[in-house]
Amino acid sequence: MTKILAMIPSGEVYNHDCVRWYQYQNIQRSINHYHNIGDAFVYDSSLKLLQFDKLDVVEIREFKQEHIDRCNAEYDYVFLRGSNYIHGHMTWPEATEQVLRALKIPVIAFGIGAQAPVSGKLEMSEESKRIWKLFSEKCVTMGVRGDYTADVLWDIGVRNTRIVGCPTAFRQRDPNMQVTLPALDSVRNVGITMRREVSSAYAADVKKYLNRHRDFVKDMSRRFDTVLMMQGEVEEKKLLWGTEEQKAEAWQALKNHKWLKDWYFDAEIEELYKQRLWYSDVVKDYEDITRAKDLVLGYRLHGNLMALSSGTPSIYFSYDSRTAEFAKTFNIPCYDVYSDEEFELERYWDQSLFDRFNRTFRHRYRDMRAFLEENDLPHRMPAVEEPAAYRHAFDAMRAVA
Repeated sequence: MTKILAMIPSGEVYNHDCVRWYQYQNIQRSINHYHNIGDAFVYDSSLKLLQFDKLDVVEIREFKQEHIDRCNAEYDYVFLRGSNYIHGHMTWPEATEQVLRALKIPVIAFGIGAQAPVSGKLEMSEESKRIWKLFSEKCVTMGVRGDYTADVLWDIGVRNTRIVGCPTAFRQRDPNMQVTLPALDSVRNVGITMRREVSSAYAADVKKYLNRHRDFVKDMSRRFDTVLMMQGEVEEKKLLWGTEEQKAEAWQALKNHKWLKDWYFDAEIEELYKQRLWYSDVVKDYEDITRAKDLVLGYRLHGNLMALSSGTPSIYFSYDSRTAEFAKTFNIPCYDVYSDEEFELERYWDQSLFDRFNRTFRHRYRDMRAFLEENDLPHRMPAVEEPAAYRHAFDAMRAVA
């Protein structure tokens, strides 16, 4: 019987390995709270890869010896839910280091990412350096998002990393998953993953970012039947689910925000907001809606990845080191938001671009499976079956050797 612990979960678990936000049916409970449902995608997807009989949570906000003793005595390992943890502003609860030192069972970092600043080198706090060195000592390998994250950890002396991308890519547990483009003139239903929130801490040009975002949304919505897919922003949740007073508050906040007022909201975007907004606090709803689309594209790393995991075509919009690293890790077709060229869908509607993704996905699937096995984690990822001709050729070479 395999018993596991999650560190920094994101949502409540039901039906063994499905995740939704806490008390999701109580809308008013969290309507004023921004929780990125993309974190729940990662948590849900991690659980779908792992083989376990019991799941619990290890608390890192405070140290209780009796809690740690029970974890060490009753559970097999802890996994840290993947996220963008490595950046210059990251802080950990004071008790985290004490908890990590006291845990005697393996602690597995699972899809960890680093965020580069707009300029200069990422400077990690001494606290963060200690934390990541402790994580590295607690496992055989750490699963990281891509080359940049591996390089950042290498620079502080953490060498036992394996590039795995993100668990969300592999949530279907299908090593043969492929994206095959339909004829562009057959595309009707399109999901746009939205990120109107932006920070000068990671966006090189906020004005260009918002102008491009606005024009892209309008262009796609003129051509296709679009859905604007949000990921937990407070104002959009209020527009969808709030009282009349809350809806009025949300519109006021959006229209009074200096950047949005000057560079994003116009009459056409406002009308699209009134007609096409979509959000859910249940991960399964995202999986279902992306499967039903002919195309999903835009600014959300995990929203786009949810589509690709089911074989729905998706194009990334790169605006920071995180999205650039991820697109590189999987060879996902990607548009640079800060480029001098306007986005043209036709330039990316090329099966050869997606064949690069299909090949890379297969390799990364192997990497994720190898990561789980080298850390002795029971899992549910089938092995990649090579074509018989490859196996026969390999056996022949081995016989000669």
